[in-house]
Amino acid sequence: MDIEKDGIQLEQTLSRHTVDYDLYVEKSNPSGIQLSDGHQLRQALDSRHVTMIAIGGALGTGLLIGTGSALKAAGPGAILVAYSTIGFCVFMVMSGLGEVATFVPLNGFANYCQRYVDDALGFACGYVYLFKYLVLPANQLVAGSLTVQYWVSRDKLNPGVWITIFLVIILAVNLLGVRFFGEIEFWLSTLKVLTCLGLILLLWIIALGGGPTHDRIGFRYWKDPGAFLKYADSSKGLVIEGSKGRFVAFVSVLVTAVFAYLGTELVGITFSETRNPRRSIPRAIKLTFYRILVFYILSIFWLGMCVSPKDPLLLSASGNTASASPFVIAIKNAKIGGLDHVINACILLFVLSAANSDMYVCSRTVYSLAVAGYAPKFFTKTNKLGVPYYGILLSFLFTLLAYMTVSEGSAEVFTYFVNVVSLTGLIAWSCILVIHIRFMQACKAQGIDRNKDLAYKSPLQPYGSYVALAICVLVIFIKNFTVFLGKPFTYKNFITGYIVLPVFLIMYFGYKFWYKTSIIKLHEVDLETYRDVVDAEFEKYEAEEAEKKAIREAEGKRFDKEWFYDKCIGWIF
Repeated sequence: MDIEKDGIQLEQTLSRHTVDYDLYVEKSNPSGIQLSDGHQLRQALDSRHVTMIAIGGALGTGLLIGTGSALKAAGPGAILVAYSTIGFCVFMVMSGLGEVATFVPLNGFANYCQRYVDDALGFACGYVYLFKYLVLPANQLVAGSLTVQYWVSRDKLNPGVWITIFLVIILAVNLLGVRFFGEIEFWLSTLKVLTCLGLILLLWIIALGGGPTHDRIGFRYWKDPGAFLKYADSSKGLVIEGSKGRFVAFVSVLVTAVFAYLGTELVGITFSETRNPRRSIPRAIKLTFYRILVFYILSIFWLGMCVSPKDPLLLSASGNTASASPFVIAIKNAKIGGLDHVINACILLFVLSAANSDMYVCSRTVYSLAVAGYAPKFFTKTNKLGVPYYGILLSFLFTLLAYMTVSEGSAEVFTYFVNVVSLTGLIAWSCILVIHIRFMQACKAQGIDRNKDLAYKSPLQPYGSYVALAICVLVIFIKNFTVFLGKPFTYKNFITGYIVLPVFLIMYFGYKFWYKTSIIKLHEVDLETYRDVVDAEFEKYEAEEAEKKAIREAEGKRFDKEWFYDKCIGWIF
């Protein structure tokens, strides 16, 4: 067949070009180590893996549990506006990242900063993001052990046992290669999606009076106690009345909404291990908008209908188990028995999936830092499966911090430790938006037409990224503003909540001063390195797809399981 002949010719062209190109990169670019044997990641993730990791990274306990604290703090109308606002920012971050990564996929955010903005920004952003994922896996394991305590109390079985079991599981998944990791995350994320869709449908039925009580709730709680509540802090005995109080409450839950969305950007780490990124990445990014709209906005909307901000169960809720979930409270109020255990099992599933992906992101982040020259080169070493095993080892060592919570005294220290890294996600979003803005400016300066020359173009530009960046920077500064309201001044929360910001600035300006770096001029931004390799790979993958399609049509199988997944199921999963 001519298609087969063309495919072989493309394969030979790509192979011959890549060898010559690798030699050029090794001589001209010290970060070319990622192209040598024993240091390469594997392109083993399909489009379905990437799209599911994209949504799976965002669906977590922040949605199932964190929305409860936001609801009782500000009311149903306030959280709907807050989550919609941050949802817009997230979509701009993801679409901007998608445009840059589709052009030339790199190993991590540090590499994008290094290429399009400034070497110093790559150093600061890379390490701040690494700090986040050094601590998060341990935090997820702790949350998992707390979730199990809903069934088995701490007195009966030490939580260290559950931490050990979960740690062994995520370690095994990450060591068995990116393909195995992708399959596990695909099915875990599928279960997440089914859980969220089921909860949205259930809340809809309850709000319309379809539950056992047949109570048609509607917008009852939007009227009493109201859609926007005044700010109140019982620990300080502080209440702010009027429109000022409602505005302060809204701003406070804006921060809570950010925490619910954090992790959405982690799919960007997988792009360098994705087959045919010119097709897979845009698909994952485009579906992000619809999934944010469905899973976040709709669930928040129906939740605000079904649960009152003044509900006694909500006001007394605490912890990371099903008892603290506003979804469970809605189910209990509707007199539906037994579902609380199902929701708790779902929360456990969400936590384990998050721990699994967090260890993956940690290992790939330190790999990208080593590729960029910011970390020791031995972190770029990979095994036969393409796994950077030294990165996995580093993540494993920090995951042992989870055992601190076995001791009551050290548990408080660990809580502050987690609060320290909570700002890193916002800083990463801001850096991604800066990367995209610089990329758009460089394309314009070097005569690249974003409408004609790019495989994917971010919508609402150039203003979308600027607006989202402004919102992110604003939230960074107001993150813990409530510590200034009333007395006493909680200095521990202030220090742990903001300390990452000066650390980021010190790392950025310190690196810039030490190595005398400067922001790359627009006409000097590198828009060529690796681009022809990605173009050749794209032609190869497209030829393979054309060959498969021709074979299907020749055999009379126009619609197969891949076509059915892409056109139907793939829009949800």
